[in-house]
Amino acid sequence: MIDPRTLRDDPESVRASQRARGEDEGVVDKLLSLDTSRRSAIAAADKLRAEQKALSKLIPKASGEERAELLTRGKDLSAQVKAAEVEQNQASEEFDQLHRALPNLVHPDAPVGGEDDFTVVKHVGEPTKFDFEPKDHLELMESFGAVDMARGAKVSGSRFYFLTGIGAQLQLGLLNMAIAQALENDFVPMITPSLVRPEIMAGTGFLGAHDSEVYRLRDDDLFLVGTSEVPLAGFHADEILDLSDGPKRYAGWSSCYRREAGAAGKDTRGIIRVHQFDKVEMFVYTRPEDAEAEHQRLLGWEEQMLAKIDVPYRVIDTATGDLGVSAHRKFDCEAWVPTQDAYRELTSTSNCTTFQARRLGIRHRDQNGKPQILATLNGTLATTRWIVAILENHQLEDGSVRVPEALRPFVGGREVLTPLVKK
Repeated sequence: MIDPRTLRDDPESVRASQRARGEDEGVVDKLLSLDTSRRSAIAAADKLRAEQKALSKLIPKASGEERAELLTRGKDLSAQVKAAEVEQNQASEEFDQLHRALPNLVHPDAPVGGEDDFTVVKHVGEPTKFDFEPKDHLELMESFGAVDMARGAKVSGSRFYFLTGIGAQLQLGLLNMAIAQALENDFVPMITPSLVRPEIMAGTGFLGAHDSEVYRLRDDDLFLVGTSEVPLAGFHADEILDLSDGPKRYAGWSSCYRREAGAAGKDTRGIIRVHQFDKVEMFVYTRPEDAEAEHQRLLGWEEQMLAKIDVPYRVIDTATGDLGVSAHRKFDCEAWVPTQDAYRELTSTSNCTTFQARRLGIRHRDQNGKPQILATLNGTLATTRWIVAILENHQLEDGSVRVPEALRPFVGGREVLTPLVKK
């Protein structure tokens, strides 16, 4: 949630953010009206409770007719207090529901627009060119015995798959390389739960407008996570953290599950857009004033990982209309995919400011020891999709693939992947 004080003191900034996202700015005036009603109801209930408390001190000292009048007044006040508390709770609930539906404020420098209105921050490397007809990642993986799409569909349905042989090794190698880098930078490695409670999923901003993307186990009232960002955000829910020694940084390894409900017909070939994949995700708790600098550090660590797999990529500043509910600003690193003649997202890092922490009740102590809402950030270090960029960019004319040097120690020292000999 955004800070209610921002809503009251600078409503135009909230309206501007809503316009930039392509969302309804009228919700701001509705929230202001609800906030006024809520605060009025709280004040009325507090006043009645104070009267009730004062009256309760008079009753033991009174006698006779005066006592009877005070008792009658007490019953009347009790009924008024109950009615006022009902009104207070209702007003607070209406405000809270709408407040929770309001997305985070966007960064003033984020480009305004939709999915295609991003700004390219920089290019690293030139798009890979071949003097032969390159194979796509699925053809390469099948030639190596690295994936079985047919049996994945047989067992689980479309967009599921088995990573087999070197395919499994590549994923494990990538994620282990990511964990190794995270450890070098003092992240705490975590293996996170795949199932979370509704309040944790909602607290991170993944329910509401986009809950159709989330798998839900209704019998258990649990949700499958689409990223370890969710359990890592919930890890310190309702806690006060000590950030005196700097940010708390975690690197979560998890399987991720996404329904891809609105992606019919998109990237159905291979493992680019699937229902399940594995990922190592960075997650940071820090002071709000340090969040922007930390965001740049996360982007730097992502680029450090991309350098290790030696693929051309670009960094984009995501447009406001394409930001998630929780994101204040988001940078994506997109690798070149030769057979698609396009850049495709491999990493994403978001500064969520105090939005998630406010919903989850996570605070730190300021220099005066007073609890304050902290900021959260997240960023990708490696995912299953990275296999696509590695194979397509490093393929050779004979159908083999050169393994990036930094990855070799994590895949048994292999330097080249070669097609299996058909028997």
